[in-house]
Amino acid sequence: MRLKLFDTEKVTMEKFNKNHISRLRALVDHSSRVVITTHMTPDGDALGSSLALYHVLCNMGKDVRIVVPDRPTMQLSFLPGFKYIDVYTQNPDFATNLIHDTELLFCLDYNEPKRTDLVAKAIVDSTAHKVLIDHHLNPAQFCDITISRPKASSTCELLYQVLCALELYDAIDRNAATCLLAGMMTDTGNFNYNANNPIIYKITAHLIQKGANKDDLSKRLFDTFSQACLRINAYAIYEKMKVWEDYGAAMITLTRDELNKMGYERGDTEGLVNKPLAIPKVVYSVFLREENNYIKVSMRSKGDFPCNAVCHDHFNGGGHLNAAGGEFYGTMEEAEKIFEDLLKPNYQKYIAKR
Repeated sequence: MRLKLFDTEKVTMEKFNKNHISRLRALVDHSSRVVITTHMTPDGDALGSSLALYHVLCNMGKDVRIVVPDRPTMQLSFLPGFKYIDVYTQNPDFATNLIHDTELLFCLDYNEPKRTDLVAKAIVDSTAHKVLIDHHLNPAQFCDITISRPKASSTCELLYQVLCALELYDAIDRNAATCLLAGMMTDTGNFNYNANNPIIYKITAHLIQKGANKDDLSKRLFDTFSQACLRINAYAIYEKMKVWEDYGAAMITLTRDELNKMGYERGDTEGLVNKPLAIPKVVYSVFLREENNYIKVSMRSKGDFPCNAVCHDHFNGGGHLNAAGGEFYGTMEEAEKIFEDLLKPNYQKYIAKR
């Protein structure tokens, strides 16, 4: 006999719009073809939520496909169902037809179509019923049903509660539970930030009861690295990290040439932006990684320093208080200068927001 730690109805602490939930349940029940989409360069939360919903809907007898804009990192290839993902850039016409022909389209872990890059037009043009489930700020109004909770630690946390509200708890099997817990763990840095809400741990207990192995996930997600990954991170910290203790700031940069030289693969720098926060006087940290035509900006902070405000004001982005990001279309030198220039004159501005 398995111990029932919590009542699943009590775990659904979010007060969802009853009309949204009843409409969503009707859409799920009456749709046989479903497509799930997520953002460009999908991370653990994006893939975790997409794959979890995939397993739940498959358990209900639905014909389900997942379309991602570009190839996900192979570090997440152990997630159940990963091999069934359709990558848009590998077959654009096929992926577009899937989106156009489906009856129900889920938009997970993104707040506006442009975050899906080349897939955006197919999503907007699709006549399918669209449902957004996300935890980022300021969702665009492009879906029939929008369930947005910026205070949620992850889309996986929110999705779990939505599934419970839909009375689909029993459809969450071990595979779905594993994917949900993986997303929750990656978006909180293994529960090291944005993770002070007790509901997170109640959900975690339920997912473990469902068969998710937290210890195994922790090992795979946070303690398994390729040689290239270790070398890149060591080089980045030793050679490329700058620290301004007077302003509580740190910056790491890696150019495309540096990444290519060390055999970089997507995912090798995951978590690198967090490393400078181990320095006692560093309050916020930025990592600038050069892509083919832009600079990817990742930022993390401690306490209540609003790194999302910095990303919004200077790097065309946003996010959460302690975890945010953006994109800069220019050279690495220009991106570095923007960050360095904002330190002294603008630091007090952001401190004042704390």
